[in-house]
Amino acid sequence: MKFRFIVFLIVILFTINSEAQWKKEWFPSGLNIQPFTANFIEPRGGSMIGLDGNRLRLDIGTSKDIFKMNSDNETISFGADIFTYTRLRSQNSFKFPVETVDYLFGINAGYKKLNDEEEYGIRFRFSHISAHLVDGRYSNQNNTWMDSRKPITFSKEFFELFPYYRLHGFRIYAGISYIIHILPASINKGIYQLGFDYYILLLGCKTFTPFIAYDFKLNGINDIYSGNNIVKFGLKFGNPFNSGFSVLFSYISGKSVHGEFYDLNENYANIGFNLDL
Repeated sequence: MKFRFIVFLIVILFTINSEAQWKKEWFPSGLNIQPFTANFIEPRGGSMIGLDGNRLRLDIGTSKDIFKMNSDNETISFGADIFTYTRLRSQNSFKFPVETVDYLFGINAGYKKLNDEEEYGIRFRFSHISAHLVDGRYSNQNNTWMDSRKPITFSKEFFELFPYYRLHGFRIYAGISYIIHILPASINKGIYQLGFDYYILLLGCKTFTPFIAYDFKLNGINDIYSGNNIVKFGLKFGNPFNSGFSVLFSYISGKSVHGEFYDLNENYANIGFNLDL
């Protein structure tokens, strides 16, 4: 039933306004729908350094539109995603032991419509995530895993819908995800999100644009829900609605963003950079 819904949704995306004249393109440049700035599960290439001095993250990921159809003011796309999110810590002699890695791959489809200075659309994704503890969490001296936390099997497949609306530089979105299969099974299958990103065009220039973004995610364990918050602000160099380079500050609170630590509460700030798609 769930897979029938996915097929039905893709058919709907590709048959919107069937009377329009569509221009088809394989492997277009750029993305139809830009990543949501404060949503954690987005393609990024960069690094974040925790202000607590010993929490680092390395993000390596991309999303690519494989097929796109354009009419006068509408765009439909189909693409693929592949990301990794790696947590490290800092040691002497410029050493950075890797503690845990999360892997994601999946497919996506998007619909976007432009109307003067307005833009609205929806993005669909079907993805798989798995997470793994790495040898940086293992103490060879004590022959045990740090904090007595042993590796677990963390794996999930899910689909999500993200409708959004943008006016000038302000974009607001909602998100709903449903997990088809997950280990550990105690994790709730529904995830609900709300957020925005605001690229402050009036304060920007040809070189850079300041931005602020926020994401609230409601998820839980054993049918008990709690909120995750991510706040970001910084400067985006290049086109604010296209590929570029960002330097930013972020604050994260709630359950860990890494699957192997899914039940741990975390609260920290970090600074870093990102190569924006």
